[in-house]
Amino acid sequence: MFTRTESFRSFLRFYPIISIIVAIHIILWLLINSSLPLGDTLAQQMVGFNFLIAEGEYWRLITPIFVHGGFGHMLFNSFSLILFGPALERMMGKVKFIVAYIFAGVIANIATYYFEPLNFAHVGSSGAIFGLFGIYLYMVVIRKDLIDQANSQLIMTILVIGLIMTFINSNVNIIAHIFGFVAGAIIAPLLLPKRSLSHQPLSTFNRSVGERKRIQIPREFSPKHIVWLIIIILVIIGIIYK
Repeated sequence: MFTRTESFRSFLRFYPIISIIVAIHIILWLLINSSLPLGDTLAQQMVGFNFLIAEGEYWRLITPIFVHGGFGHMLFNSFSLILFGPALERMMGKVKFIVAYIFAGVIANIATYYFEPLNFAHVGSSGAIFGLFGIYLYMVVIRKDLIDQANSQLIMTILVIGLIMTFINSNVNIIAHIFGFVAGAIIAPLLLPKRSLSHQPLSTFNRSVGERKRIQIPREFSPKHIVWLIIIILVIIGIIYK
């Protein structure tokens, strides 16, 4: 479900929304860190600064979702989207996926505005990404028909690691993580596919051709699975320690 086997071209074709979001991350980071005057302007206009939001600059509830504070911040958030987003984009479709992603990110930023002081400033897509985790949790608890047991266990492991590290790191926007997560769980029943007796869990689709297909869950982890599990854990750590 979270291991990527597609070629670069296939990934762009199967997951256009994720590809566009990651491209925006990279382009904005390059522009903001360039010597161009446009870079300074973008940085000033897109950061989520609570005082300016209170002054009526409400676009700052959206723009921070796509801006990052440094290369590592941008890299880990983009990589996490590449790992955790594709299954949901295929399952919900392009429009519903972007609605869920933006909704979770905006709710996270609104909560940050209300619960943090006016001098608080923030950037990053962590709130939106935690919204994806919220959707996965809803699937694990309520929509078991959409996810198999092996991936349910993996999701719960990821969530436990992510939530624990959210609270032990003092530099994390805890409010954004929590409210993004809750927003994803709330919107999940509105956007996930309706129940169907013939529906197969999306976790079993063949990523190389984008077709759904029942596969056997391995009885034990192969070296490849262990490597991917380590990568996923490192990405989670990277999201938190930004």
